[in-house]
Amino acid sequence: MKRKVIEEKFFLVLMIISATLIVSIIVLILTSIIIKGFSSFNLAMVSQTPKGGYYLGKEGGILNAIIGSFYIAGGATALATALGIPVVMLMNVYLKADSKVSAVLRLCFDVLWGVPSIVYGAFGFTLMIFFGLKASLIAGIIVVSILILPIIIRAIDEISQTIPEGLFHASLSLGATKLETGFKVNAKQILPGILTAVLMAFGRAIGDAASVLFTAGYSDSIPTSLTDSAATLPLTIFFQLSSPIKEVQDRAFAAVLILTIIVLCISLLSRLLTNRHNKYKI
Repeated sequence: MKRKVIEEKFFLVLMIISATLIVSIIVLILTSIIIKGFSSFNLAMVSQTPKGGYYLGKEGGILNAIIGSFYIAGGATALATALGIPVVMLMNVYLKADSKVSAVLRLCFDVLWGVPSIVYGAFGFTLMIFFGLKASLIAGIIVVSILILPIIIRAIDEISQTIPEGLFHASLSLGATKLETGFKVNAKQILPGILTAVLMAFGRAIGDAASVLFTAGYSDSIPTSLTDSAATLPLTIFFQLSSPIKEVQDRAFAAVLILTIIVLCISLLSRLLTNRHNKYKI
């Protein structure tokens, strides 16, 4: 009995130390970003595009990167959602959730989830070279959508498996088809969870740099068509931190602050929707 008490206290202390360490690291990172970011932040950064000599420390802002990030992340999330939801319906409505085919599909998406984003970027760049295409907004959207597709599918799939099987059979017994059951019954049950998965994928898309490095290109102007090159916040941060000019490096931390605020808002909204999802469980 005494050994069990000691073991319990040991693991309790270990958990507290681990939690404290993680929280401390997060606080340290956020504090560093806030202190360095606010010192270089100004209204011009979010209201202007880069002027001549911006990357030499002169006037301008990163509005092009902010809008470009939303274009790519928003377009990629919409495309991945449109492709992902039918796949989830296939695994959980037309196939049994515990079938071998569904298990193989889940394994494939789990593997794709773990593939580094630079691999997706290199894959997209290889295809662009093969077809003679240039870096563009549409290329970035397609590659990023492939990157976040496993996230959306697996997140929605896990939520779909919480739906009582009796609800599915009850819908079919009333004369509904599998298609109607999937989109009118199942989808309504997991709608908050779908929104949460979409926001998670959007947060992943807007913060990735490697997948758009060779595919979306970079431009100091706001893209006006899908064939234009587009800047993103992660690439802006990378290029500014690579500069030998201190003022430009300081601006990179302001860009980090802007990106962190965007991702934080997405995370809070995702958490809010997750709590709402719990209320919808039967």
